[in-house]
Amino acid sequence: MKLHVETTGQGPDLVLLHGWGMHSGVWAEVLAPLSKHARVHAIDLPGHGHSAHYPVDHFEDAAEAVAALVPEGAAVCGWSLGGLIAQQLAHRHPKRVARLALMATTPCFAARPDWRHGMKDAVLEGFATSLANDRDTMLKRFVALNAMHGPQGREAVRSFTGRLLERGAPSDAGLAASLRWLREVDLREQTARLHLPAIVIHGARDMVAPVAAGRWLAEHLEGARLTELVDAAHMPFFSHRDVFLAAMGDLVG
Repeated sequence: MKLHVETTGQGPDLVLLHGWGMHSGVWAEVLAPLSKHARVHAIDLPGHGHSAHYPVDHFEDAAEAVAALVPEGAAVCGWSLGGLIAQQLAHRHPKRVARLALMATTPCFAARPDWRHGMKDAVLEGFATSLANDRDTMLKRFVALNAMHGPQGREAVRSFTGRLLERGAPSDAGLAASLRWLREVDLREQTARLHLPAIVIHGARDMVAPVAAGRWLAEHLEGARLTELVDAAHMPFFSHRDVFLAAMGDLVG
């Protein structure tokens, strides 16, 4: 059993990994221009989109399922949860991941005594409770949180809310498991040991992954370059398409 992947374009390999609750359809606005310069592989993560059927539990197993679809020497771009998986891939499969783009993401989504750049556990627990009570409403609220305080916020909410169920509903098990990863996974130690070309793109108004987490990534990833967008929220690839496309062009060459 494999995850769903859509491949288009020609050139250097570029893998796109989406965020929690969504699917690879989030890249709709940027897929065509990216495909002019790269062979783009847009993957539906376990439990999401056309991969909703894929059994999902442990974070490490999910990352290995994604790794099977990453060509050797690829550039990997991960947004939000996808960025967490991208960091794991770079650590476990350095021959596959030659370059890394981390967008609106973090090595640790949950705040800890030694990590102030995450969401409080009560917030994540509230997500889990809301998910159990009313999944569809919870997903719509999460989309709104992604766009909050960013430019084109209303447009982003309309667009992404409309896409939520385009590929069918994500599985309850997949959503619950991947939400648990956001609460439990901490990759700071291994991420700080990575040595590869990397770019970090982060919005200063991000309400899901604080911008300080992006700054930490840029500081601790040797040779990483930070693009901090003062007016962006959690969807810079949507709100700042030109900046995102230029960064991807530099990344894949």
